[in-house]
Amino acid sequence: MLSRLHERRRLQLLIGFGIGVLFGFLLQRGGATSYDIVVGQLLLRDFTVAKIILSAIATGMVGVYLLRHVGMVRLHPKACHLRRIGLGGLLFGVGFALLGYCPGTAAGAFGAGSLHALVGMLGILLGAGMFASMYPAVVRWLPGEGHGKVTIPELLDVNPWMVVVPVVAAIVAGLMLLETL
Repeated sequence: MLSRLHERRRLQLLIGFGIGVLFGFLLQRGGATSYDIVVGQLLLRDFTVAKIILSAIATGMVGVYLLRHVGMVRLHPKACHLRRIGLGGLLFGVGFALLGYCPGTAAGAFGAGSLHALVGMLGILLGAGMFASMYPAVVRWLPGEGHGKVTIPELLDVNPWMVVVPVVAAIVAGLMLLETL
């Protein structure tokens, strides 16, 4: 069903643009583009960002596996390199803490008129460009062996819903707990 979409590049770009605008709008309406709210999350004082992220994870997880279940999409996971993921997460976290935004919230904040978010976005683009240009030279020094192209349900050798349902239930419980804080 989606195969026709794969052949229409312009339509893909328009859909991507529309989803990006909707994403930015929802981030802004949810408060995730506010520097004070993001820093409040990092200081564990305001859990607005955590609620948005957890809601998005649960919704996306159910949506992806429903689409997979009815045969509309196939998953194409990348090879898992745990140490590289850890190193990337550490760098991302440091940048997030220093800037007070992740790339998505920085773009949303810039769209809402924040000039310091623009400076941060320029730094993000510069860093990403530098990494991409240096990647061929540094890849051999990056730690970790690949663990193959595997999803958690495949790793556990279970039906995907045996992972999706408890994870979504845990997220819902976590969201309910956050409401009490």
